[in-house]
Amino acid sequence: MFGIGVPEMIIVGIVAVLLFGSRLPSVARSLGKSLNEFKRGMRDVENEVKDAIYSEPAGHIEDRSTKPDSPTPAPPETADTHGN
Repeated sequence: MFGIGVPEMIIVGIVAVLLFGSRLPSVARSLGKSLNEFKRGMRDVENEVKDAIYSEPAGHIEDRSTKPDSPTPAPPETADTHGN
């Protein structure tokens, strides 16, 4: 993983103990929770993208101009408000 060996991990551990001391368990716990939340968010985004790519468009409207035998829709009726 990232080319980190055992000696590098030991050095990182010693630095973490020196920096955080007695707060190290709470820091590690919050870091783990943050990492899990990030992974969950990325998984949700990935699922949303897959759904958008592979799903059928919801409001698909046919273009009638490409069909030669389709009738032309009639214009809407206009209401005669003047009583003529």
